[in-house]
Amino acid sequence: MTAPKRPVRIGNASGFYGDRAAAMREMVTEGPLDVVTGDYLAELTMLILWKARRKDPTAGYARTFLAQMEEVLGGALDRGVRIVTNAGGLNPAGLAGKLGDLAERLGLAPRIAWLEGDDLSARVGELLAAGHDLKHLDTGRSLADAGVRPATANAYLGGWGITGALRAGADIVVCPRVTDASLVVGPAAWWHGWSPDDYDAIAGAVAAGHVIECGPQATGGNYPWPEEIVSPGYPGYPIAEVAADGSAVITKHPDTGGVVSVGTVTAQLLYEIAGPDYPNPDVVARFDTVRLSQEAPDRVLMSGTKGAAPSGLLKVALNYVGGYRNSMTLVITGLDVEAKAAAAEVMLFDILGARSSTTRSTCG
Repeated sequence: MTAPKRPVRIGNASGFYGDRAAAMREMVTEGPLDVVTGDYLAELTMLILWKARRKDPTAGYARTFLAQMEEVLGGALDRGVRIVTNAGGLNPAGLAGKLGDLAERLGLAPRIAWLEGDDLSARVGELLAAGHDLKHLDTGRSLADAGVRPATANAYLGGWGITGALRAGADIVVCPRVTDASLVVGPAAWWHGWSPDDYDAIAGAVAAGHVIECGPQATGGNYPWPEEIVSPGYPGYPIAEVAADGSAVITKHPDTGGVVSVGTVTAQLLYEIAGPDYPNPDVVARFDTVRLSQEAPDRVLMSGTKGAAPSGLLKVALNYVGGYRNSMTLVITGLDVEAKAAAAEVMLFDILGARSSTTRSTCG
């Protein structure tokens, strides 16, 4: 009987399009990793990329990812670090082509794969005619009743396309709209040789992926009790060490800011979920079975996660042009909101370089 492989070390270097650019370099160079992931696609981001593609048909992907890869591509290849990202957005083939151009300019030859199949924009009418009402998950209102014409329509894909690309030898996997957790599920399934019916192991990877998907939110970046953050400065980006049974240790590179505790992991585990059953394309993860324990400083073990067969349905993100522009909001939670807001302002304006005279801060 073949002994299980050691846990796969998967670090996440981006929680959204516009996250800290230096994080990719830091993740690749400041400690051992097998895979670096990058999550760039909030739902609103799909509309931002759509607007970019209207101006330039070759656009539609997260351009900042290219700049990050220029810094780290050679080092990642030297270290054997695979890179898995959804920065492909609406144009994964376009981003893959640009990565090929970048690699050629740098004198490198990575194996680049991209995934497709999420884009349903040309099939909305067909889906409606087939009886799929595309009801809003919160309100239950159908797309027909809403009376809007989608600009983008993208299904949330699972992790097995990523697994297949890695099994084929890809150094970089460029994804379109996949679930955030799929960026961890795919590499973990590749590393450990899981089958699609290894539901408990896959559910554990979903839980781990859900924790690290938003970057330093898991390491104290938006934690309600800042007095527990023992390391000041920018919180380090999270790492999931996923074992063959799906259990995972959440940690971060040494000597980075923030903290990994049962509290910070719990806060992120409960982020954006509606109940104990967390449906993903590859499994339904039972979050009420997850057990957390502090194994050592900045090392939290997630274990015991149970999973069940997926429903066979996929969530679809629809965006339409509503005629509005948006502003940026920082959500401050818990107690001592004034102190937290002041700390957030210091970090924000340190990056921006100056405070505008028109900037307003409101706590309430």
